[in-house]
Amino acid sequence: MNIPLPPDIEDDLLESCRNTGDYCPVMFEWYKYSARLANYFSCLELRSPALIDISQIHNSVLIGLLNRCSRLMLANVTLSHEGAFGETTAILDRCIFESAIKLIWLCHVKKEEYFNRFIAEGLKTEVELKKKIQENIANQSGRVKAIEKQMLNSIENYFKKSELSEETIEKLPKLPNIAQMIEKNGSDRLAYIVGQRIGSHHVHGSWVSLWFHYLKEEDGIVSPWDHGCPTHINQYAFVPLIVLEAIKAFLGFIIKYSEESKILIEVIDGVSEEVRIFFHDITAQDIEII
Repeated sequence: MNIPLPPDIEDDLLESCRNTGDYCPVMFEWYKYSARLANYFSCLELRSPALIDISQIHNSVLIGLLNRCSRLMLANVTLSHEGAFGETTAILDRCIFESAIKLIWLCHVKKEEYFNRFIAEGLKTEVELKKKIQENIANQSGRVKAIEKQMLNSIENYFKKSELSEETIEKLPKLPNIAQMIEKNGSDRLAYIVGQRIGSHHVHGSWVSLWFHYLKEEDGIVSPWDHGCPTHINQYAFVPLIVLEAIKAFLGFIIKYSEESKILIEVIDGVSEEVRIFFHDITAQDIEII
């Protein structure tokens, strides 16, 4: 495997960061590299003899989640490279966190039922929407509008790809919530509070979020904060660490031979350690994400 090479952090960049006290440029490079690794491993060929025997549908769940993490991280790279749009990167990081947690959880539980529950949970809305469209069609004396036909075809396509019947989709129980998944993954409640609950501020625009990203106060006057809000350095550490853990869980699950997976996992551990070392030097405190 030709794994992407880690970033070459030049001495001039490090010296500049030390002088300014702003290490975001260094952490930015590790954030970007973690996204590249997620993309790389999401492209493992299912037909490879090194991989376990897993259905294409369930493999699609895993590589889809991993690629989602990568794509959203790379979107954040584009958004934040000039030091702006921190309010938006925080929203995307919350999405990345949830996808990574679900990926880790699925790789830990290793049960077909839970893969099906994941798929079904994403289709329950489509079942409800299909019923509502059919109800509207009945109220129109059977006349089908073009947009209704288009929507029904789209819904049926999602059903077909899942290989689950509508009856099965409706009957399958909901997934555990994120807090339960994190606990099952062996992590502390702190990971849930920081990654999910605080992240939710940014998704839902809570009181905390408004003051963190959208409002400023000068001389008692409150006014909107423009788009110059930077991405916080904690984001450049927290998100890569959780995504790297997701990559490790994926490799440990999908690769058939333990020795091969062990070698790759050690590589990912090395990257995680680099991120932790840099962040520890910056904050002078240890962090444990997973």
